[in-house]
Amino acid sequence: MATQPRTYEDDRNTASQDTVYTDSNGVPVPHPYEAQRAGANGPLLLQDFHLIDLISHFDRERIPERVVHAKGSGAHGTFKCTKSLDDLCIADMFSEAGKECPVTVRFSTVGGEAGSHDCARDPRGFSVKFRTEEGNWDMVANNTPVFFLRDPAKFPHFIHTQKRDPSTHLTHSDDSTMFWDYLSQNPESVHQVLILMGDRGIPDGYRHMHGYSGHTFKLVNKSGDWVYAQMHMKSKQGTGFITQEDSANYSPDYSQKDLYGAIEKGDYPSWSVEFQTMTAKEAEELWETQKINVFDLTHVWPHKQFPLREVGEFTLNENAKNYFAEVEQVAFNPAHMPPGVEPSADPVLQSRLFSYPDTHRHRVGVNYQQLPVNSSRTSHRGANFQRDGSMAFFNQGSRPNYLSSIEPISFRERSVNLDKVHGEFISDAVTFLSEIKPEDFNAPRALWEKVFDDKAKARFVSNVSGHMSTCRYPEIIKRQIAIFREVSDDLATRVEEATGIKGYDGIANLQFNGTHNGMTSNSKLRYANGMSGKNTSSVHGHNGAPIKATHKHESNHHAGTNGTRVNGAAINGANGH
Repeated sequence: MATQPRTYEDDRNTASQDTVYTDSNGVPVPHPYEAQRAGANGPLLLQDFHLIDLISHFDRERIPERVVHAKGSGAHGTFKCTKSLDDLCIADMFSEAGKECPVTVRFSTVGGEAGSHDCARDPRGFSVKFRTEEGNWDMVANNTPVFFLRDPAKFPHFIHTQKRDPSTHLTHSDDSTMFWDYLSQNPESVHQVLILMGDRGIPDGYRHMHGYSGHTFKLVNKSGDWVYAQMHMKSKQGTGFITQEDSANYSPDYSQKDLYGAIEKGDYPSWSVEFQTMTAKEAEELWETQKINVFDLTHVWPHKQFPLREVGEFTLNENAKNYFAEVEQVAFNPAHMPPGVEPSADPVLQSRLFSYPDTHRHRVGVNYQQLPVNSSRTSHRGANFQRDGSMAFFNQGSRPNYLSSIEPISFRERSVNLDKVHGEFISDAVTFLSEIKPEDFNAPRALWEKVFDDKAKARFVSNVSGHMSTCRYPEIIKRQIAIFREVSDDLATRVEEATGIKGYDGIANLQFNGTHNGMTSNSKLRYANGMSGKNTSSVHGHNGAPIKATHKHESNHHAGTNGTRVNGAAINGANGH
């Protein structure tokens, strides 16, 4: 009697010696290299299903690579809660010390192609799939606490500048014109530029780097009170970096080899999971007093004001048995949140809530969450009314595909009062584009002056000037030096000396095509891309920050600097770097 279809776990752990060679429909084939011909020297036969099946599948065995984060590595492991977070969050995984759940983690470079070098100067992706009792939570993070932009519509444009030139088909390793053209027209990127072109731009493999949510989320507790939060994942192996000069001596797959090899020999890497939190009132005051916007992906939260609180750790102790099935097909989505975790009004996060599942449906297929590596592992049997489509492995049998009163589906009571958690947005629809303000340069200035030592500064200037050497237009470099000068005159002067190009004195007399210039007194230069501001300027004084009257209810009173942060501790460095 024929057996039931085998499970993924059964297939994953079966040795070759226990299998029989067959074609795709299970019929044994004597030898994979044979082909049917019309005589020993004749043409092939169309009836040779094995050969046709073999070649047809071969022609289709690639799926589109990720538009970003194409080159990556991954592994499996376990998260363990070490200190309860139930005073701030009802998520089951944080309910008590000792609580565990499986995780899958994927690390990656951002801009490169699937075959690019692991030691490229690039941010690193750091995504974790927590398989909680309440469903999957995908923390889609990077190894830097900030990013190049804070306006969501800029993202496709920015990524285009990280790819190959439409004409020369060269990457910015050989032609950096697009790269610096974008950065020099969007000064808010300078914080990330200092990190990228500094020592953290090439981490020493994936095991020796931290991960940061970058975006602001909300944590909700059992009373319905909430706080803003950012997650940090701190490497227990410590951090390390590779210099630009030394990077050429490493294997193109160095980070993959390092991670895989460490796990194979039992040297399991681990990361602590920590949170910064603040109340709605603190978020408003942070903007009013320091012009730090919690919805701004180019800003960090000062650690002295908002110290880290450790809640757990995860350890990677199992390599993928099959890279394609478990790493290439793994799909992370920041919209995947368990009860107790909610999105904030961060505009780039909001756009990612749509774009990530959209790209997975295109790249992997509409039923990508049915794949074993993406499926949840809950005690309850999940069901919905999403049926059919490509590769519907689990199509929910004969159960009604609508809300039936004859065969009713069960429901669980809502655990979060969304009316209380969400903000109160009562206003006209507006066009919005952020503008540059003096405060945008505070954190990068602290990074240059207080975190970088003399050797780090020298390496940064060398990295920048070397990369700029392939930029074809001096005007672009002049503008970028002007942006650096707003960070530090010392920094700008060093880049001028290294490049031999004299930059502008600052940005007060510049107009940008990517952002409004709030640091100019010339009204003709203030608006991006030559806009006049007559009908709508898309400039708003609060620059998208949380302001009074947008929080419908007061958030958790006890999560501020005088509350539950007693278990947290500030770290060394300025502004959380």
